[in-house]
Amino acid sequence: MQMTNDIKLDFDDVLIRPQRSATASRKEVDLYQKFKFRGSNQEWVGVPIFAANMDTTGTFAMAKELAKHAMPTCLHKHYDIDSICEFIKDINKAGHKQTECPFYTLGTGKKDRAKLNEVSKSVPVDNICIDVANGYTDYFVDRVAEIRSQFPKAVLMAGNVCTPEMVQELVLQAGVDIVKIGIGPGSVCTTRLVAGVGYPQLSAVIECSDAAHGLGAHICADGGCETPSDVVKAFGGGADFVMLGGMLAGTDECDGEWEYCTDIEWEPKREGHYTAGEIKGKKKGFLKFYGMSSSEAMNKHNGGVADYRASEGEAKRVPYKGPVENTIHQILGGVRSACAYVGAKRLKDLSKRTTFVRVNRVK
Repeated sequence: MQMTNDIKLDFDDVLIRPQRSATASRKEVDLYQKFKFRGSNQEWVGVPIFAANMDTTGTFAMAKELAKHAMPTCLHKHYDIDSICEFIKDINKAGHKQTECPFYTLGTGKKDRAKLNEVSKSVPVDNICIDVANGYTDYFVDRVAEIRSQFPKAVLMAGNVCTPEMVQELVLQAGVDIVKIGIGPGSVCTTRLVAGVGYPQLSAVIECSDAAHGLGAHICADGGCETPSDVVKAFGGGADFVMLGGMLAGTDECDGEWEYCTDIEWEPKREGHYTAGEIKGKKKGFLKFYGMSSSEAMNKHNGGVADYRASEGEAKRVPYKGPVENTIHQILGGVRSACAYVGAKRLKDLSKRTTFVRVNRVK
């Protein structure tokens, strides 16, 4: 047994100290970033905020809407082959650049790999996200390396991990461009409660970004952001990208099981599995939002929870938020405001201008 006595921090443990700024207005702040990826040698330009590859948020509708803001989406892996191919073909017909295309998501199982192979026969797969809960196994690193070998020019994101040594291994041994950072911080993830495993997210971002940037690689902070200020703190701590699930849940662009309310009663009534606007005369009340390692997700996609494991996610009722455009406006407005407070005219400069102040929990 070993024990570390170093203080580790989550987003709620800090605020950002303001400082003298030459930025006259929030509208002067440039949120676009330009990255050159180490493994694929590709360039990426856009606003580096991802929609997470959950089956509620990683949707075609979300990808289309976020693309209007130059923000990428990780599509969830449960779309069938024909639907994925048709969507990518439509994107290509519209003349989108590689950097504007969503990420194709898969796990490390044989079925996921076979599905990727089939999709790649019909359409180009330019951006790939390999997503597992535990990125610390030799098996995971080996599978990621195989996919890098098969798709040498694809932008490759993989995770999740939360410590510098695994960032270095995924970059050096598996050719990963963007390492996903986060074990247990998500709003519907219960890994920390079930397994007792994890790492405070802000400290993970700070330490892992340092490891990645030293190798010319990048990280994506995945999980733990509940407010625009958390997104700001992730960027301030050195994250190149931030991935959002719960913050985008409950918007029109989500798929899933909605509870609808009548105009008169305002009493939630379960109506089954619907997408946006299918029931006239009723208003959306709540979306059922759950972690992808929850019993809800495994019952839906895998026929139940395997007898050798426990559920490591939970379900929540997320209030209806309207079009995702409203949420994006709040998030990007918060990031611009933070940049103006610390004198960063570009999002690129935010981490250089950030000084964290420890507090006794913001909330």
